[in-house]
Amino acid sequence: MQAEKVADYIINWLKDYAQNAGVNGFVVGVSGGIDSAVTSTLCAETGLKVLCVEMPIHQAKSHVSRAHEHIAQLKKRFENVEDTRADLTPVFEEFKTEVSLDGNQTTVDMALANTRARLRMTTLYYYAGLYGLLVAGTGNKVEDFGVGFYTKYGDGGVDLSPIADLLKSEVYGLGDYLKVPESIMNAAPSDGLFGDARSDEDQIGASYPELEWAMQMADEGKTIDDFEGRQKEAFSIYKKFNSQNKHKMIPIPICEIPENLK
Repeated sequence: MQAEKVADYIINWLKDYAQNAGVNGFVVGVSGGIDSAVTSTLCAETGLKVLCVEMPIHQAKSHVSRAHEHIAQLKKRFENVEDTRADLTPVFEEFKTEVSLDGNQTTVDMALANTRARLRMTTLYYYAGLYGLLVAGTGNKVEDFGVGFYTKYGDGGVDLSPIADLLKSEVYGLGDYLKVPESIMNAAPSDGLFGDARSDEDQIGASYPELEWAMQMADEGKTIDDFEGRQKEAFSIYKKFNSQNKHKMIPIPICEIPENLK
């Protein structure tokens, strides 16, 4: 990948989109991960206003410290970058007092994890409305169009997606070019939705290099019978997530009424 040219292309795309939309810039949720770090840096490079928002909800300390480090260096490098912090832990805890927590614990935990993402989406759109900004998504191609590893109407609720056509490995390539802090470059990818340091690989069962490979194989029309051993396992994991999360990756179904009934 030609990192410099790709970065310039995305930066110009962001700038043109914002100017055509008549907005002041972008708001980005910064988590301490590579995707939000690259996205916020690309937005900063446009010269338009960028608001980095930290939104902890029982966050792991390592995530918080990386987010702080990234925001600090971004503000030092770019005069157009501002930041704010919205501690959503009290909001999340109050929400839990108003809903039923009965049922299978795994199901409850997952529903609450998705609730965290949706509270953050609401917060980003609050600031977007307040300052005339666009919410910049931080999803990459594997997450958004491969395994659907994001929350519908959570981190999937955005105005535009600058890195959604880049594989995770390509995001890291841009991160190196854009001088993202080493602590973020070296950290295991994590969605941070469970209040601990569990990684994406822990949740999915396959690494991003494996998922990128599986995505390419699926695009080439390969089937599970074409593989053995770990390759077969990784391909099966990819296909399972791709199938289960297809509803996130296609337009919302619309009940189209026949003309003769109108």
